[in-house]
Amino acid sequence: MSTPIDADRVLKELEESEARRVKVAVTDLDGVLRGKYLHIDKLRSALRGGFGFCDVVFGWDAADACYDAAPFTGWHTGYPDVQVRLDPGTFRAIPWEAGVPFLLGDFVDADGGPLPVCPRQVLKRVIHRAALAGFDARFGIEFEWFNFAETPRSLAEKGGVNPTPLTPGMFGYSLLRSSLHHEYFHALLDQLGAFGVPIEGLHTETGPGVYEAAILHAPALEAADRAVLFKTGAKEIAYRHGVMASFMAKWNAELPGCSGHVHQSLWREGQPVFHDADAEHGMSPLFRQYVAGQLALLPELAALFAPTVNSYKRLVEGMWAPTTATWAVDNRTVALRVIPGSAKSTRLETRVGGADLNPYLGVAAALGAGLWGIEQGLALTDAPVLGNGYAQTGAVRLPRTLAEAADRLEASEVARTLFGDAFIDHYVATRRWEWRRYCQAVTDWELKRYFEII
Repeated sequence: MSTPIDADRVLKELEESEARRVKVAVTDLDGVLRGKYLHIDKLRSALRGGFGFCDVVFGWDAADACYDAAPFTGWHTGYPDVQVRLDPGTFRAIPWEAGVPFLLGDFVDADGGPLPVCPRQVLKRVIHRAALAGFDARFGIEFEWFNFAETPRSLAEKGGVNPTPLTPGMFGYSLLRSSLHHEYFHALLDQLGAFGVPIEGLHTETGPGVYEAAILHAPALEAADRAVLFKTGAKEIAYRHGVMASFMAKWNAELPGCSGHVHQSLWREGQPVFHDADAEHGMSPLFRQYVAGQLALLPELAALFAPTVNSYKRLVEGMWAPTTATWAVDNRTVALRVIPGSAKSTRLETRVGGADLNPYLGVAAALGAGLWGIEQGLALTDAPVLGNGYAQTGAVRLPRTLAEAADRLEASEVARTLFGDAFIDHYVATRRWEWRRYCQAVTDWELKRYFEII
């Protein structure tokens, strides 16, 4: 991943390894990997010219229920194949699967150009915008997630409710809890690292069975690739240790939710551009414009950071997640946390996203909004929050529901400029589908509240 690799080198390494099959994958709108195994003979042609993949991955939700009104694909198109181009630079082996080779791919249109609804292509579009302005973007994503002493079957037998946490009680940064299941803990560090997803730090968080991992920073596309592969990799490793890993944003109303924080910085000609030792808070004028862009666009882009109905149950006061478009210096109660330091370590942490975010879209939204702030020369006029961000008055409230967030995204002219009309229209339709499915559901809360009494 640090050394450029092309199709010829991939094929050479495969021939030397005598591999007979390869796992390939693409990412749907929810950030879920969808893929298949290819025989080595099929892979040879796929690396040269791509291969067909049913576009239903953009026509159904996370539960494989087909959308009813999504413009890009549906019953009205017949769900045809579209082309996938494998990215040789993503080539790696899966340590927990006997070294099976693995590659990620992008969807392309009939002319070989980027398919507008492909999340990885959406991010590439924004990275290209940064490159035209002379910037290289580096990102690092950190995830919190709950771990349960369950299997898919045992949880299904419980009706999908009341999972048993891997460990009891609230015990953040616990050496005891991490040693209790050290085989699983060490497997995450060792096997994900061998998979090309280096973990910079791993510890328990506050909550029963919660871990937090910080993925080592990388150029924007590779950082998003690592984050996508981390989520699937952690789940697969967990299975092998009798554990279910969940990246749901908020599984229990009484417990903190799970974050997907996005750390970022811009570089130009190999030099970081966010740091100015002589400026207030060490923030360069360009960094202030970048923060101003995100601050202005967070309410419009919330659906890209918080993509599910459940996402918004994490964004509540006093639960370590932001509720308003605010910024501060090293303050974890706001949406945008400026982290001062050396020239290389000065960065921004965008804290809106939960562990359920699609990394490609989260990185695209953060980078796109920051670039827009620079392009517009926005002034960071709001003072940084001091103290409790939840008590801040006058700050713009982030959307409270997925429906509100979808409306804000649809109406955003900036979002359409950054990500394209085709993507925005299709993505908004899928989020509205998700909201309607939620509104039709009968929940445990309703049964407990109304079944007998009303």
